[in-house]
Amino acid sequence: MGVDACIAAGTLRAVYAAMAQNAGSTMPEAIHLSGRTSELAGGLTVRRLLPAALRRAVGPFVFFDHFGPVALGPEVDSDVGGHPHIGLATVSYLFDGNLMHRDSLGTVQAIAPGTVNWMTAGRGIVHSERVTEQERQRSRQLHGLQLWVALPPALEEIEPAFQHVPASDVPELTLPDATVRVLVGQAFGLRSPVRTASETLYLDVQLAPNADWTLPPAASEMALYSPEQSLQVDGQPVAAQTLVVLPDHQGATLRAGARGARFVVIGGAPLEKPVRMWWNYVSHDRARIAAAARRWADGGFDPIPGETGRVAGPSWTG
Repeated sequence: MGVDACIAAGTLRAVYAAMAQNAGSTMPEAIHLSGRTSELAGGLTVRRLLPAALRRAVGPFVFFDHFGPVALGPEVDSDVGGHPHIGLATVSYLFDGNLMHRDSLGTVQAIAPGTVNWMTAGRGIVHSERVTEQERQRSRQLHGLQLWVALPPALEEIEPAFQHVPASDVPELTLPDATVRVLVGQAFGLRSPVRTASETLYLDVQLAPNADWTLPPAASEMALYSPEQSLQVDGQPVAAQTLVVLPDHQGATLRAGARGARFVVIGGAPLEKPVRMWWNYVSHDRARIAAAARRWADGGFDPIPGETGRVAGPSWTG
């Protein structure tokens, strides 16, 4: 969503509570993250689950925003103007509503529910996310996820690129009590067409009401998140909008409630090196972030064709 990704320090109380919970335990336990919320235009609430004080990343995923669900009035301007990224790939996924993506490569792509939209920033890209012309000045729904994947250190300076996978091209497996869509990576014998720079997993799973289901350890690091329904994870109740980070190399047994449960699974191989995040930039190298901040301030990024407005960046403080 193009919002500030500076890491909040978190509270010592949360850290101490987690330490107390795990004290004396010989088995690794899942980490439950409820995130923090902020309200944007027209009552649009954004819940940020990653990065967090207790967990900076899950596999290569370093940023996890859940926005909506919300009904926006025709007067609400939810456009996010041109803003830059480096060193990462953004992944946009909608449950409801529509957005229009434009970027400095000249890409113009409508984003609809169920499609996968993977933008590799690499050495630098500028993009905007706006209301579609069909929905502008009309009442509309909006609900989705915006995730960032850190690129491996050797690939932080690759050429930018954009991939769009229509909903009909996302591999899907239908089981007796579950439907699994493989958005990114591979699982259950299916492989997503999205090209990634490292081992990455992203699933969209729908469980039937009161269903029991086993999530296998499909990646070395994994987490799951249900935007709207509560469920049980390894026998423990988990409220909606809670990111459950599973112990490394472990899956989980899940049970849906009477309404069923829809959730996503993210994960992959751990980061090669810790990364720094400042505003919309990700890199293991502080100097690279500083250079990007200066480049945006000086107008050095390629513009989005046909757009003049842009989001002003914060002053670099280092």
